[in-house]
Amino acid sequence: MNKLYIGNVSEEASAEDLETIFEQWKIPHSGPFLIKTGYAFVDCPDEKVAMKAIDILSGKVELHGKLLEVEHSVPKRQRSCKLQIRNIPPHMQWEVLDGLLAQYGAVENCEQVNTDTETAVVNVRYAAKDQARLAMEKLNGFLMENYALKVSYIPDENAAPDAAPLGGRRGFAPRGSSRSGSPGLGARPKLQSDVPLRMLVPTQFVGAIIGKEGATIRNITKQTHSKIDIHRKENAGAAEKPITVHSTPEGCSNACRTIMEIMQKEAVDTKFTEEIPLKILAHNNFVGRLIGKEGRNLKKIEQDTETKITISPLQDLTLYNPERTITVKGSIDACSRAEEEVMKKVRESYENDCAAMNLQSNLIPGLNLNALGLFPGGAPGMPPSMANAPPPGAQAGGYSFGGQQESETVHLFIPALAVGAIIGKQGQHIKQLSRFAGASIKIAPADGADAKQRMVIVAGPPEAQFKAQGRIFGKLKEENFFGPKEEVRLEAHIKVPSFAAGRVIGKGGKTVNELQNLTSAEVVVPREQTPDENDQVVVKITGHFYASQLAQRKIQEILCQVRRQQQPKPSPGAQPPLPRRK
Repeated sequence: MNKLYIGNVSEEASAEDLETIFEQWKIPHSGPFLIKTGYAFVDCPDEKVAMKAIDILSGKVELHGKLLEVEHSVPKRQRSCKLQIRNIPPHMQWEVLDGLLAQYGAVENCEQVNTDTETAVVNVRYAAKDQARLAMEKLNGFLMENYALKVSYIPDENAAPDAAPLGGRRGFAPRGSSRSGSPGLGARPKLQSDVPLRMLVPTQFVGAIIGKEGATIRNITKQTHSKIDIHRKENAGAAEKPITVHSTPEGCSNACRTIMEIMQKEAVDTKFTEEIPLKILAHNNFVGRLIGKEGRNLKKIEQDTETKITISPLQDLTLYNPERTITVKGSIDACSRAEEEVMKKVRESYENDCAAMNLQSNLIPGLNLNALGLFPGGAPGMPPSMANAPPPGAQAGGYSFGGQQESETVHLFIPALAVGAIIGKQGQHIKQLSRFAGASIKIAPADGADAKQRMVIVAGPPEAQFKAQGRIFGKLKEENFFGPKEEVRLEAHIKVPSFAAGRVIGKGGKTVNELQNLTSAEVVVPREQTPDENDQVVVKITGHFYASQLAQRKIQEILCQVRRQQQPKPSPGAQPPLPRRK
């Protein structure tokens, strides 16, 4: 891909004019300029130089009053399924780009191209010509975070006459095909982690971290291939300032270590004698899993890295500050190892939640997960892909449900002491929750004076269930009914027809085991149940919010299949009944 096409060339332009421009911008070329009417061609020494020419000249440099258009020269026969997309925002989350590309067809391969530019470049291969052509039309000039995308064909050596999509559904690779280079599966390198590293540093060290005229921070940025924001104007007069590091996990860790070393040196130089711990900020949604059951995960990190780790209390959280402070004490080496382990857990939690959200949005078509308020929008340290961007299948403005959603009833068991918090003063909270979710929410009477749990009856369609249950889980965490070292796990009951219970269990327990593996929830169909008056039995689901939701949706899918199979099939040749005349 060394040959360039130069478009929008003035009739007055000569080969010498183009040579002058290339020399002016220090772009070498390996052959003469071939001038035609309105356009020209030239060869570059290699692909990197060709990319440089495109980035520097295309749409930016004028010749005789006309802006030049520079792109790869691709013969018509090779303009098939391969595109190059340039000027991608440097901090774009891959999930957002993947979702955008999938709108126009089945993406078979997407790989990042190494360039010297600040913005990113990817080469994309679609399953069919028409899909690539549509993507080219729609994406060229498309604005993403104020960056206009630039899309052009690149030579497709395997080009064949209008290949059919091989049965691939739009947005998915054809079944059975290799997706080794496909987006989201880690085959292509990432520009950065989707979760930035957030640190708190003492205000008196901020000047040393920045350095004279910004020299130190520029040096850290260059060495660690990261983007570092020091939020000096936040919390005026505060003893500590937040720093956000955007990079790969390794880049974040290297930047963190360098910043700790700078603070240590500054402390010695200024005779500052107090210990300077590493302070990491993490969104509260991820902290429960970082701590682990009975604090096991955190204890293991402490033991493995020889550090002492404490986490700020839940009481410090507000709607505007959803982050907890993780304080790590130890040597710089020990703190560096602890940062790697802590952020590894936080990133795993984020990726698991993303996967669950994307699965959920596919299970409930059109569900806008951002409307739930589970992740405060634009929260500091909250990745934009979770805080702002709707997941695949969601519409930014609300819901786009196709057809009528059937109402479902779920019994959710909460601590008896939490009933007052869910009901609220004069029933205000439960009324607001019911209106917000579009669900009927009732609390059943206690089984006895000593009952430790109360049953909340939630009735409504799938998206109402998701919203209502999500807010109940969140409220219990906010009100400290679960400790700082606990994740909110609740038991939910779904009633299923007794004849369908076997389908939920599966042969030899196969289905229920698969359900548990897929969702991470505990799913139990108690044996020897006596069906109720409606000939129904209970399925018990226990887990954190996303796990419980996935299990509920999967069970409802099984019930839908059973109901479809139960419907009587029309006999061959039977005519539908004619409408009666009025």
